[in-house]
Amino acid sequence: MTAKYTQHIAGSREWIGLGVMCLATLFIAADSFVLMQALPDIVVDTHADGIEQLWISDIYGIVLGSLLITMGGLGDRVGRRRLFLIGVAAFGTASAVAAYATGPGTLIVARALLGVAAAALIPSTLGLIRTMFREPRQMGVAFGIWASFYTIGAVAGLLVGGVLLAHFWWGSVFLVNVPAAVLVLVLAPLVLPGQRDTEAGRPDWTSSLLSLAAILPAVWGVKEVSRDGWGLVPIAAVVVGALFGWAFVRRQRTLEHPLLDLSLFRNRSFATPLLALFVQALLTGTVLLFLMLDFQLVEGLTPLQAAFGLAPGLVLSSLCAPVVGVLARRFRPAHLMAWGEVLVIIGLVLVIVASTTGTPVLFVVGFALWSAGGSPLLAIGMTLMVGSVPVDRAGAAAAAPQVSAELGNAIGVAVVGSAAVALYHARMSGSLPPEVPADVAATASQSIANAAQASATLPPELARVVFDQARLAFSTSLQVLTGFTAVVLAFVVLMIAVRLRHVPPLGQEAPEPAPIPDVVEELR
Repeated sequence: MTAKYTQHIAGSREWIGLGVMCLATLFIAADSFVLMQALPDIVVDTHADGIEQLWISDIYGIVLGSLLITMGGLGDRVGRRRLFLIGVAAFGTASAVAAYATGPGTLIVARALLGVAAAALIPSTLGLIRTMFREPRQMGVAFGIWASFYTIGAVAGLLVGGVLLAHFWWGSVFLVNVPAAVLVLVLAPLVLPGQRDTEAGRPDWTSSLLSLAAILPAVWGVKEVSRDGWGLVPIAAVVVGALFGWAFVRRQRTLEHPLLDLSLFRNRSFATPLLALFVQALLTGTVLLFLMLDFQLVEGLTPLQAAFGLAPGLVLSSLCAPVVGVLARRFRPAHLMAWGEVLVIIGLVLVIVASTTGTPVLFVVGFALWSAGGSPLLAIGMTLMVGSVPVDRAGAAAAAPQVSAELGNAIGVAVVGSAAVALYHARMSGSLPPEVPADVAATASQSIANAAQASATLPPELARVVFDQARLAFSTSLQVLTGFTAVVLAFVVLMIAVRLRHVPPLGQEAPEPAPIPDVVEELR
């Protein structure tokens, strides 16, 4: 270990503090996965239509992605520990509101509030890790442990959520977050350091509003297009979002302390993992949502059985993430991340084969390879990105990869998911026999969850015909979506291998690579 980092070696308090932050990460990850399990019950109980289902699923990520950089910069200014505690308290409160929501509108609002709370919590956690673990090798292990708890939380969410849904109403999967939040609020002040950037400027609320104004109308417009086609209002919403996005970028270039430092994107070690995380989240998050629906509505599994189907992959991922942090000391990050993405592609191919042949075990094996392969990109990519900025600005920089992942997942569900829903609708249109009432046919064409509910009102033979056609249409959508994802990730493998080939193993020195050309400046 070099003398450069000797004075920054983490001790027992830092590792205990990491454990407390990982506990908070557990209930954030669990919340996302239990929603996937509870969605069929939520649809039935709240009578949510296909687009409302998408809003329930992705409003959390849209709000989270919109506010992460704002919250990261705010944490640098007011203190990351303080913002972390506020985020935990708000997350527990919003979970209680979601648990007792009585309709889709209330639940969508509650999910948006959860996104605000998580936006405060996540960059504070990552910034604190950067502050507490400054030696690159320890930092790599710390981020690997953090990433493993993300998947451990997913496993816990699936198992606990499955048990709760088997014995209680769907709101119980949100209510379970409350005692965990209370425990973190008690422990965190004892072990987490308080630190902020004393030279940073005031929070830039104008930039925050511009980022929200860019994202929200654009995603809403895409959702409306997926439901009603290319109308004037949805197209106008997308254009308005694009204009606000342009204004946001222009403003960042003129600020002394920008909300988003655009110069970071000229650093290959920052920009390449960021783009890879965005693309992977954009596509695989949507595939996972459709896979959960396939388990429960096509394969006929209970929520608990579906949880056991995904659990092996999530356990394997949680074991791989810390190991990857250690391997990164000996092997180049580009090699580990690129080969990991190859495993993701193999896993996706197995999912397609499983959907085509009706072999459930291939679903399990495919998801296991997919989960394990994604660990290097998350653990090592996070280390490269956060480690490339000064400690005092770690909060804002740490927010960027989470924006990439969370916003990618949300936009993926909204855009790619809407395209898959449109494909399902196209396959269902005109495919049902004339004996099916028009209102039932229209409902069944919205989504497979609606098809399951609508077919239950028909005589048994006719119900079987309707739902068999819905299952066929949904399986086709899943196969097309998964195949497209595998092809795009092949290009991600090439990008990582080429763009990061200069980066040495963690803890070793290397000359700075040539910066990426400033495309935005050239366009000006």
